[in-house]
Amino acid sequence: MPKFDFDEVFGDDYLYFYGPALEQSSDADAAFVWRLLEVSAASEILDLACGHGRIANRLAGLGAKVTGLDATPVFLERARADAAARGVGVDYVQGDMRSLPWSDATFECVISWFTSFGYFDDDDNRRVLAEVRRVLRPGGRLLLENNNLSGVLGRWLPSVVFERDGDLAIDRARFDPTTGRARTERTVIRDGRARTFVFSVRMFIAVELRTWMLEAGFSDVTFFDERGEPLTSGGRRMVTIATA
Repeated sequence: MPKFDFDEVFGDDYLYFYGPALEQSSDADAAFVWRLLEVSAASEILDLACGHGRIANRLAGLGAKVTGLDATPVFLERARADAAARGVGVDYVQGDMRSLPWSDATFECVISWFTSFGYFDDDDNRRVLAEVRRVLRPGGRLLLENNNLSGVLGRWLPSVVFERDGDLAIDRARFDPTTGRARTERTVIRDGRARTFVFSVRMFIAVELRTWMLEAGFSDVTFFDERGEPLTSGGRRMVTIATA
């Protein structure tokens, strides 16, 4: 399993190819998070692997007190600039989600949006869940959104091409059922230059993720699809709410 290189995967090329499409859904995504978590303007929320702040800044705009953590400096720079443009305050921190730099019971809610969980080996992925449980207040909730493996496998495409202004990002991906991981080889061709790198992300079916969360100390785990309806095997996305 290759080590996940956050700077390589989530640099400027990522924002160039995928940023515009993500922005189109960001208002709806933030409203969906707000509705599912039933948060208030007084809520203290941690956006874990916050990326370029597209969810965190919108939640702050709704009045929540938001903190964002990410490992990628270019994302945090973009997040801070966007927060300033919107006139909202978000505390952005560069760090490692396996060792969160906050004391116990700091947050009311933690969100992990758009497959921001599963970057590490199983031991470290479990460590992330334990750290989230530690920084949540009693009764606090984790909202985790990722691929629904049972729904994705039937639609699996071995190759996907993204194009923007003549530049290309080409993904060749395969799923290994013995490890539960999707291995992607990404070739980026931009401004006449090409680079290729490989990354791997852990994927889950609901019953496995529930077991991991209960073992991390959560007391209740509920699953929804991308519309907020109870999860079925055909759902493309899996939204998990776990209560501390």
